[in-house]
Amino acid sequence: MNAVIPIFRIFDEAKMREFYLDYLGFSVLFEHRFDGSLPLYVGVQLAQCELHLSEHHGDATPGSAARFAITDITGYQQGLTAKNYRYYRPALEKQPWGMDMTILDPFGNRLIFSESN
Repeated sequence: MNAVIPIFRIFDEAKMREFYLDYLGFSVLFEHRFDGSLPLYVGVQLAQCELHLSEHHGDATPGSAARFAITDITGYQQGLTAKNYRYYRPALEKQPWGMDMTILDPFGNRLIFSESN
């Protein structure tokens, strides 16, 4: 096995792009629809972390979570805060293993960015 790729359920393409691409800084790897009127399935990437986002009701459960190993969590948090995103101001949380930053997406999914000691 080479990688685990979480799938998160999404409900609104415009909100997904605003949050994942504009705010968090992910880039699109691919987009797929069986035709123009059907749900979107998209792969996004931030550094070496890949995530799939799906409008298909059977692909994932709203409220899922994924943990992303990160270096320089403080710098990433400061960069996000500097964007003045109107819906979120993430905070760092000291943990026994290092530092975490949990961010809820607009669809109820949790992205946990974690830097180990």
